[in-house]
Amino acid sequence: MALLSPCFWPEVRRGMERFTRELADGLLAHGQRPQLITSHPGRPSRTLEDRLPIVRVPRPPQGPLLRRGYEPYLTHVPLAYAVLRAGRYDIAHAMHTTDAAAAMRWKRRTGRPALLSFMGIPDRAGLRYARKRLGLMRRAVSECDAVVALSEYAAEAFRTSLGYEAPVIAPGVDLHAFQSAGPRAEQPTIVCSAAAEEPRKHVALLVEALGLVRADVPDARLVLSRPRDFEAVRRIGVDAEADGVEWHDLDDRAVLARVYGEAWVSVLASDSEAFGLVLAEAMACGTPVVAYDDAALPELVDRPGIGRLFDRLEPRALADAILETLELSRDEATADRCRARAQEFSTDRFVERYLELYRTIGAGR
Repeated sequence: MALLSPCFWPEVRRGMERFTRELADGLLAHGQRPQLITSHPGRPSRTLEDRLPIVRVPRPPQGPLLRRGYEPYLTHVPLAYAVLRAGRYDIAHAMHTTDAAAAMRWKRRTGRPALLSFMGIPDRAGLRYARKRLGLMRRAVSECDAVVALSEYAAEAFRTSLGYEAPVIAPGVDLHAFQSAGPRAEQPTIVCSAAAEEPRKHVALLVEALGLVRADVPDARLVLSRPRDFEAVRRIGVDAEADGVEWHDLDDRAVLARVYGEAWVSVLASDSEAFGLVLAEAMACGTPVVAYDDAALPELVDRPGIGRLFDRLEPRALADAILETLELSRDEATADRCRARAQEFSTDRFVERYLELYRTIGAGR
């Protein structure tokens, strides 16, 4: 099968890229032969990276289209389609709406199945956020053999906005990469691996809440993911030099797993999350979590023994949830409850669901 993603490691190491890598690794472990078709701002290349064949097509400049409000990652799509046409694939599996356009055209030419795993929430605001997104999504639910939602919340948005019954397959967690490798840090440690430069992640709110936490726990520290551009972080109001704040390279999966294992609490304060993979990865390391009571996050943090939800985007509400979860982390049973919850999202289960879907849409044709 061809996996299509607009960008990949090392250029970007966020949720969609980790989703793609987990799926590819799981397919390889099941004896399948996936190949990734992606793009980058460079020359075309073909590499083999940890057993995964990767074709990188050039990504022409996007600036003019982005300034006019178009959907990101449109410029590489003709080149991705050319790679699809030149290959001998049984299935085209896109991870982004623009790549789904290439997969759908390939399906029309070859008659073979195409599907899209949609990484967001297709509600009214999300579908109209960028030009062409609504049209692409309408085509996808009409022409793809399946469009997959990451959560029940996202599936309900498909029903409401597009009249489409999307199958739900939650992302997978690599339980071998994310596991507790040592003792917790002696100093109460809070970690947030979200991209600080994205306003909806509300990292500025988290830094403000840290000040309130430190009023009760003076030695508490907050570990954040080091951005490429600190000026972009400061422009959205994040106090990058606040007391207790540390910046680490959390894009490195080994570093991220180590920090999760050392942390007492992992926080995701963002809104409009379609799943919340970073919380599942933290729980796999035995770390309880704090999340905003919004979108799909309550599906993940669905019981008090693994963390807390906060219901208002206010420093006091977030600080109180963190303080409660710091106390929860002292309970020896908490780590086992968190790991048990994460096991429900293992890569094996995730990949088996996709293999079942591949077989279903293949047999349906």
